[in-house]
Amino acid sequence: MIARLLSLAAAGAIAVLGTGCNQSTAEPGKDGAAKPAESSKSDKPVNADAKSDSAKGDKDKPKTEVATVAGGCFWCIEAAMERVEGVIDAESGYTGGHVKDPTYEQVCSKRTGHAEAVRISFDPSKISYADILDIFWVAHDPTTLNRQGADVGPQYRSAIFYHSDEQKKIAEASMKRLDESGLYGAKAVTEIAKAEEFYVAEIDHQDYYRLNPNAGYCRVVIEPKLEKLKKLGKIKAD
Repeated sequence: MIARLLSLAAAGAIAVLGTGCNQSTAEPGKDGAAKPAESSKSDKPVNADAKSDSAKGDKDKPKTEVATVAGGCFWCIEAAMERVEGVIDAESGYTGGHVKDPTYEQVCSKRTGHAEAVRISFDPSKISYADILDIFWVAHDPTTLNRQGADVGPQYRSAIFYHSDEQKKIAEASMKRLDESGLYGAKAVTEIAKAEEFYVAEIDHQDYYRLNPNAGYCRVVIEPKLEKLKKLGKIKAD
């Protein structure tokens, strides 16, 4: 996959846009692009542990695994991963910090230690963890420390939160291949850390691109990323 990314990059097919989605770049009321500072939390369950199981008594239910990554604004990563063949679900949330059940406003304060992250449930018979990481590398710029474009702060850091020793090995090998490929012309600064408790973000942040396709941020930042990721053959058309 990395070799494929290199060929696309050489052809100018891949470009990671450098604008973010925090309040410094999206003011309330402008094209519906600003994130709400306060809203009700999602009623989806919180679960930090990786799951790899088959439904008891239901042989038709696919086996699932979990991957958790952070790469700037979670709207972008979620929108990309939801369109990957084999991904069952992608949820935006917060992880990697020290504050229990944080709100978006608290995370934006840069004092909770949390990153905006996406928890991805996937069917390993259709897509591997390594392939998910290959898509992750293209969905954001892993070479910028604590920032993605205009979004600056530890909550926008690039990170892979592994759920097992095997995932850790795969993540380390994947980042090594990325660095050796020279795709970005700089070394990745992505944090590779053990998965901690994952807090599902407010309902306003779930499926943001799908529900707000005409918002300014979606048109300017997310949509071009999705178009470029489709060239990899891993992103499903709408």
